[in-house]
Amino acid sequence: MHVIAMADVGVRRGPSWLLEHLDWTVDETDRWVVIGPNGAGKTTALTIASTRMFPTTGEVRVLGEQMGQVDLSELRPRVGFASSALLRDIPMHETAIDLVMTGAYAITGRWQEEYDPEDADRARWLLQAWGASGYADRPFASLSEGERKRVMIARALMSDPELLLLDEPGAGLDLAGREELVGMLASFAQDPQSPTLILVTHHLEEIPPGITHALLLGQGRSVAAGPIHSTLTSENITRCFGMDITVTAIDDRWMATARQ
Repeated sequence: MHVIAMADVGVRRGPSWLLEHLDWTVDETDRWVVIGPNGAGKTTALTIASTRMFPTTGEVRVLGEQMGQVDLSELRPRVGFASSALLRDIPMHETAIDLVMTGAYAITGRWQEEYDPEDADRARWLLQAWGASGYADRPFASLSEGERKRVMIARALMSDPELLLLDEPGAGLDLAGREELVGMLASFAQDPQSPTLILVTHHLEEIPPGITHALLLGQGRSVAAGPIHSTLTSENITRCFGMDITVTAIDDRWMATARQ
């Protein structure tokens, strides 16, 4: 069973296509990175995979279930999703630990749902695992960009998902914060017990060791997709970003530089 299977997927908004003719399959043991310039369709593809957006055209299966023919309230807790696109729905007064617990129901604010003491224990354990235990009881609004990233990843893991989607987890972090997060994501990606992982980034330097596959998107279309070392080539990245770029990899860390 493919964890994700997209066939001829397109998303149209007005006269513009955000995605066109996307075919993409992800298997259980895969760890993917989705790369492309601004406006390439990366977040759109990830939001579809999270079941929070329906495509205009094409067919999408997530965890073996076809979108449009499944109860999304039952499917969504099986998919962990951390994205800035969720921020507009998050009550800023919510404490970090309460926000993490809402991930058990794939919702973004506490309401009338019931939580057990075990839920609070798991939320605190996840916050500790991602280096966020020190601000578990602080309002989300008071947290820095890096602190919010960690809380959102912990929230995405609250339901023990089969699929984890991270949209630009390193955006807004300084060098030390980025490197610390890359190290944590590398440990996660290399753990065979971890769920299938897909992360979006603009920057090759943010790709953690352990990522196995890459999807390159440009202007809403797939430029290349497949095993990371045969996909993240200078030629493909040059086509994707429309700039003459050299790609290098050292010890499973990647770097892109413009050719002079």
